[in-house]
Amino acid sequence: MTELATGVQHTISPVDGSVYVSRPLATPAQIDVVLASAVAAQRSWRRTGLDERVRMVRALAEWITDQADEIGQELTWQMGRPIAHSPFEIKRGFQERAAYMADAAQGALADLAVGDEATGLRRFIRREPLGVVLVLAPWNYPYLCSVNAIVPALIAGNTVVLKVAAQTPLVAERYTAGAAAVGLPEGVIQYVHADHESVGRMIGDERVGFVAFTGSVSGGHAVQQAASARFVATGLELGGKDPAYVRADAPLGSTVAELVDGAFFNAGQSCCGVERIYVHRDRYAEFVDAFVESTRCYRLGNPLDAEVTLGPLVRESAAAFVRGQIAEAVARGGRALLDPTGFPADRAGTPYLAPQVLTDVDHGMRIMTEETFGPAVGIMAVDGDDEAVRLMNDSAYGLTASIWTDDVEAAVAIGDRVETGTWYLNRCDYLDPRLAWTGVKDSGRGCTLSTLGFDALTRPKSFHLRLPATRGSS
Repeated sequence: MTELATGVQHTISPVDGSVYVSRPLATPAQIDVVLASAVAAQRSWRRTGLDERVRMVRALAEWITDQADEIGQELTWQMGRPIAHSPFEIKRGFQERAAYMADAAQGALADLAVGDEATGLRRFIRREPLGVVLVLAPWNYPYLCSVNAIVPALIAGNTVVLKVAAQTPLVAERYTAGAAAVGLPEGVIQYVHADHESVGRMIGDERVGFVAFTGSVSGGHAVQQAASARFVATGLELGGKDPAYVRADAPLGSTVAELVDGAFFNAGQSCCGVERIYVHRDRYAEFVDAFVESTRCYRLGNPLDAEVTLGPLVRESAAAFVRGQIAEAVARGGRALLDPTGFPADRAGTPYLAPQVLTDVDHGMRIMTEETFGPAVGIMAVDGDDEAVRLMNDSAYGLTASIWTDDVEAAVAIGDRVETGTWYLNRCDYLDPRLAWTGVKDSGRGCTLSTLGFDALTRPKSFHLRLPATRGSS
């Protein structure tokens, strides 16, 4: 085994187990320089006109989008997503979200007028930037998750310090390279490669005005603990165990296709991926048969192969965790419907893991209650809406949930009863930037995207002005 240097962050590629990139961890002195620079840059950046901030942030997003194919290859090496899919994190989701937030900025950040000046008073609320925003981004969708905070933070007049998960460090470097290329002022967006202890100190530093974190529930608790010594706001996008409910009137063909993709895209490594499915008993058998048949179409293998549709998990320990959930479910009476030998690249002791569909499962098994974050899904039969709602709500999480039916009114009524941040009808695992992205329970706190996404990154300031008496008045 190769001995790796201390004080250095090493990214082990799940593709072949090699060290793909190494970067020195920032020292306390280096982090101090970064924060001081961010504070200084923010003083002038906030005075830059909104139109100019929008223009420059658009240019940054366009620069990154132009590099999508090269970035996609970097992502595949860093976290294992198939090369056939990786560039589209940039070309579709990233580009769409950045463009929407830029388009929405004028309305979202406009002064809010209150009352009528005819009363002799001018009253309005202005949204001011918070200062320095610390963005802590994950590895599974590092551009999609980071753009949710970076674009509105910069447009609102904040500066950004970006720390991306150790698995995908080149993402942070791409942002700053783009900022330099399009002429953003120095210090407006910077990155650090840092360990957990250093990140904790940054969260506790008075120069940080807001912390945007995407990651695990345990990571969210660590962020909150670090923030507890002072009054700094945090936005937390955490885990999920997202359910789907297939009613008896669901259009089976499209439902199966969408849910298979929702469960297994990115090897199931999505906070809003479908991890448990409840199917009306009248359609259960045919749904399961079709779901299994569709899942068999995946090709597991080296993600650099353009024909591969299912890559490795991010690391061997993640695959071992999923294998453990599957084994526990089978030991307790569950049935695993896919033979891993049908996916020759599946190998114990590696991140390469075949997809799995389990039936005869219940909520006494971790596969139905604990976040899996891998290519395995449990399917249960239910007798109707009430049972489905009860089981969907029987979770510590509440990020997204979906219903599959031709009855729109029933879908809305059932959605009112489900504890979730986003409720889908006949779709899943998608973020519309026009809608607020938020979770309940252990899925987090706060909101990104939509016009509401600017609120957490600004503070309201009220202006209450008694106007001078008009000339000629008594």
